[in-house]
Amino acid sequence: MNRFLASELEETTPEQCRFQIVPVPFEATVSYGGGTAEGPRAILDASDQLELWDGESIPADEGIYTHEPVDCTGPTEQVLARIEAAVSHAAEYGLPVMLGGEHSVTLGALRALKKKHGSFGIVQFDAHADLRKAYEGDPYSHASVMHRALELEIPVFQLGVRAFCTEEVEVRKKHNVPHIDAKDLARNPLPETLLPEDFPKDLYITFDVDGLDPSVIRATGTPVPGGIQWWQAITLLEKAVKGRNVIGCDVVELAPQEGDHASDFAAAQLTYSMMGIIQRSTK
Repeated sequence: MNRFLASELEETTPEQCRFQIVPVPFEATVSYGGGTAEGPRAILDASDQLELWDGESIPADEGIYTHEPVDCTGPTEQVLARIEAAVSHAAEYGLPVMLGGEHSVTLGALRALKKKHGSFGIVQFDAHADLRKAYEGDPYSHASVMHRALELEIPVFQLGVRAFCTEEVEVRKKHNVPHIDAKDLARNPLPETLLPEDFPKDLYITFDVDGLDPSVIRATGTPVPGGIQWWQAITLLEKAVKGRNVIGCDVVELAPQEGDHASDFAAAQLTYSMMGIIQRSTK
């Protein structure tokens, strides 16, 4: 696979870089459109077209290192163990930025960072709640990843959800999962402070690209209308990280489609913009 921003950045070592890219081309449980295994490659290739200046700063000044892709062959539990090891390794050097792959890959990162940091919270951008106990009999389904997070006793804050089943509604109520759904984002002003005051200071950001409206990214397995627009997403990210410490993040569920360069580029820009927001939040 390519390196992130290989067209602009010299090869370097992980010790020199804050941002540690971990490609995870995993696809096993997608339930509608497929292709997420090619998501990391598409993001890395599209990153060659990015500008170093993101509009406010140069995130690449803090260093970006791209690790070898995680081996995603074999049973899901084995793959998750490899993801956990890869993220643990990346976290030794800097901030892991995982590129999926389907959303189930996030569980491997959460396990790694739970061991390293203990308590932290998740900010989830998504069209779906992903709170099913299991989907089609699989507890490791992409539709169950946030249920697994709650089992790890990691609190979750959800943004942009607009498609969920009755089971997920009940899980939300049972666990008191805070959220601002897509309908509310569209109809109401954003709160001045996005996250609850008692939400953990350390954050993991998971960004399923179907959280964005299909007019921004169409190349995803389940493009649900009525999603978050680009600048709204940037504002939400800025509000989420303000006064907090990001310990890792991911961009998942891109399913590249032939001829749709816009979706690939938007996912690469999203990844780089997240780095910039994290960079500026700590200055």
